[in-house]
Amino acid sequence: MSEDERSTSPLVDEAVKKAAVAWVSVAGGPAYALWCLPLDGALLVVSGPGEQSAPGLAEADTAEVTLRGDHGGRIVTWPARVARLRPGTEEWEAAAPLVAAKRLNAPGPAAELMRRWATEGCAVNRLTLAGTPVAGAELPAGSLAERPREAPVVRATRAPFRLHKVRRR
Repeated sequence: MSEDERSTSPLVDEAVKKAAVAWVSVAGGPAYALWCLPLDGALLVVSGPGEQSAPGLAEADTAEVTLRGDHGGRIVTWPARVARLRPGTEEWEAAAPLVAAKRLNAPGPAAELMRRWATEGCAVNRLTLAGTPVAGAELPAGSLAERPREAPVVRATRAPFRLHKVRRR
C-alpha cells in the first residue's frame, strides 16, 4: 500500500514505529494486550492456535488500537482497518518471514513457524489507521482498569508451607 493510499497521523506513525505491544479491542469488547510488529506504518499481529489469543480479530474488518508510551501511559487510540494476510499472497511472502523472525521463544525455525501459521488456522493480521485518532486531552481521564478475566490458567493458591508455628505475644 502506498503512502498516499492510507490515512496518516504523525502521532500514530511515531507510536506504531515504537510499538511492541498494542491493546486491541474488537467490536467494543475488552482490549487484549497483543505482541505486534510494526511494518510500513502498520502493525502486524499473529493469533490463533499456539499463538496469542485475540478473540474475533481474525474475522474482524475493524478494531480499536491503543498504544502506550515508554512511561506506560496511553498516548493514542485509533480505529484500525483489519486485513488478514493469506498464505501464498505477495503480502504474506513479504511480511510473514519478518514476523516469524521476530517471534520470541518460537518452537522451531521461522520456516516451520510460517508453515504452522498457514496450515493450523493461525491469522496474521495487518492493522492500519482507518479514522481519526484520539490523543492528549481527548483520551479518557480514568484508568479503564478492569477486573481480571477468567482464564483456564488461573488457579487458587494455597497458603505457603511453614516449618514451625510463629507465636504472637
